Amino acid sequence: MTSLSNSYAYCRRITRARAKNFYYSFVLLSTEQRNAMCAMYAFMRFCDDLSDEPGATAAAMQNWRASLERALNGHLDDHPLWPAFHDAVQRYRIPHDYFFQMIEGVQSDLTPREIHNFDDLYQYCYRVASVVGLTTIHIFGFSDPQALDLAEKCGIAFQLTNILRDVREDAELGRVYLPTEDLQLFEVRREELLGTERSNRFLRLMEFEADRARRFYDQSRPLIGLVDARSRSSLWVLITIYSRLLDKIRTSNFDVLQRRISLSTWEKVRIAGVGFATQR
Repeated sequence: MTSLSNSYAYCRRITRARAKNFYYSFVLLSTEQRNAMCAMYAFMRFCDDLSDEPGATAAAMQNWRASLERALNGHLDDHPLWPAFHDAVQRYRIPHDYFFQMIEGVQSDLTPREIHNFDDLYQYCYRVASVVGLTTIHIFGFSDPQALDLAEKCGIAFQLTNILRDVREDAELGRVYLPTEDLQLFEVRREELLGTERSNRFLRLMEFEADRARRFYDQSRPLIGLVDARSRSSLWVLITIYSRLLDKIRTSNFDVLQRRISLSTWEKVRIAGVGFATQR
């Protein structure tokens, strides 16, 4: 079995290589917290990969779920992330249900279903993103139970941003996360999400969805003041990076059908620098 130190080193490597937004907030945490966040990210990255890679199957997801159950009970399989994952979950008393919800969410991507309305979309966002926020605040530390509700809303904001950024990429995989009732309201056909032309109907739809995401950012903003003081700058950086991404999508006039919009490395470093300066 992989040693605990080697397991954490493995998770740090995964995070440095794959966490294009999260890693910039991790660097502001204590070493112990940063290691725990890397362990959580490695777990969630592996879940995503199981649903996104060619040939992904429900059987592979079920095997991973069984490995998770064993790990949470202290019986660690050979995968190198489990020792660090188990240590972090125990150390920060993270509720086990969050990890099973994550698996339920990513497994639903194996056989994409129609998102009829925002209630359907909210449930999906909760499973793949809000549980990440809820896991994170256990590592960041909090005492006010209101933080749980705000972390849930923050996760919804992040995932709505991802959906707007990836609308064409997802459609090419047969995944349309924009609710059918919204598509119908703005008279946008699913086929339009596979093209490159942004009709006025499409732009109105995207504006509507961006406004919805912005409301969740606004609602969750007080969360920063509810986590432990030593973690606030890290959370500020994370929220600011995703919020700026939404702003950039909007200022591009929703040019998401021809290119993938993202913040540059320099923009993210600059945000992290502001977070570091406020931490001192």
